[in-house]
Amino acid sequence: MDEARLVERAQRGDLGAYDALVQTHQEAAFRAAYMIMRDAADAQDAAQEAFMRAYDALGRFDARRPFRPWILRIATNAALNRMKASKRRQAMSERFGAETVEREANPSIEARVLRRERGRRVQDAIRQLKPDDQSLLILRFFFDLSETELAQTFGVAAGTIKSRLHRALAKLRDVIRKHDPDLLESEMQSQ
Repeated sequence: MDEARLVERAQRGDLGAYDALVQTHQEAAFRAAYMIMRDAADAQDAAQEAFMRAYDALGRFDARRPFRPWILRIATNAALNRMKASKRRQAMSERFGAETVEREANPSIEARVLRRERGRRVQDAIRQLKPDDQSLLILRFFFDLSETELAQTFGVAAGTIKSRLHRALAKLRDVIRKHDPDLLESEMQSQ
């Protein structure tokens, strides 16, 4: 069966037709992602994400056009987005570690390692929160946005930001108490 007919059938909900398209183009999508990411596991994730995005957008795809360039564009965009996100997370983590070290007048190597480890553990705890709470805490405490700037960013009143921050911090403390209680104890000892 030709590709245009497979696309038309997939657009009508035929999962077998979409599976045939995936089987035909999965290697090329993986290779395209791998060329950008240089990591097989990450490239596989990006290719899988590309096929999920393509499936969601299949109704808007013109079946008269070739499928391969379209899926390759989606795969490369997914890989690029993942790379950008990874770089942002790494930069944020490095910035947080650097700022923590700078706050200390003459930090020892041990103090630096302990602070970086504590920062990593806090980030792990934040990742367990809902996306809105994660965004709020990251923007406030890692990027130093003021409550006014947060209110503008989220399109709510400053008072609403204060209450959301309070609730998000309470949730973060609960996550830490449940999954990493030593983190709270080490924070109390360092104050």
